[in-house]
Amino acid sequence: MDETGGWTDSADAWLRLVGEEGDWARTAVLDAPMLERVRRRAPVDALDVGCGEGRFCRLLRREGIAATGVDPVSAFIEAARMRDPAGDYRLGRAERLPFPVDSFDLVVSYVALVDIPDFAAAIAEMARVLRPGGALLVANIASLHSAGSWLHDDSGKRLGYLVDDYLDRRAAVEEWKGMKVFNWHRPLSAYMQAFLVAGLQLAWFDEPAPEPTGEKARNYRRLPWFVMMEWRKL
Repeated sequence: MDETGGWTDSADAWLRLVGEEGDWARTAVLDAPMLERVRRRAPVDALDVGCGEGRFCRLLRREGIAATGVDPVSAFIEAARMRDPAGDYRLGRAERLPFPVDSFDLVVSYVALVDIPDFAAAIAEMARVLRPGGALLVANIASLHSAGSWLHDDSGKRLGYLVDDYLDRRAAVEEWKGMKVFNWHRPLSAYMQAFLVAGLQLAWFDEPAPEPTGEKARNYRRLPWFVMMEWRKL
């Protein structure tokens, strides 16, 4: 794997998969509660750390927020600039953000921490560039989900989800639809401690459920696939 955990080689496949609108999990599960929290804060400017192809930056800009995106994958930054020529998209790593202290009212981490090896350094950097009184809004793969795998019968029907070795931090190779990337599992306590060490205060927590109904939505209700948190910088 390269230093982006496989995302450089997988970028084209991801861009083909999500297109302009994004994948089902984001549009059906995460977008509405993420934007609802943003609207409660009414920030002037925002930074999306791990912005990918810039989709959530575009949503923030539609809300009237000056959104900057940063990502380590050049193909994603190029796609973001092409889709949003008036936007501000920069190449950079979460562990070394190219911005001064106290730069943004809102910092967003939208399903990015699962891809970052040194997550504690990334959280410290996000806290550093956040202004006092600002919010760090996080959506991430739920630790219960990243610690497990689906069980299937001989016909391929899903029987349930097996969670094991929950407390052991590890990276696993995930392969789907032409992509091959590292996803990191950490227990929820590891993330919570890193936010607290960074001097942040928890203001909100949720395990969001999908808005639609049907079999696909049911799979997202069998266990939490995501956690969402809002942290404040005092």
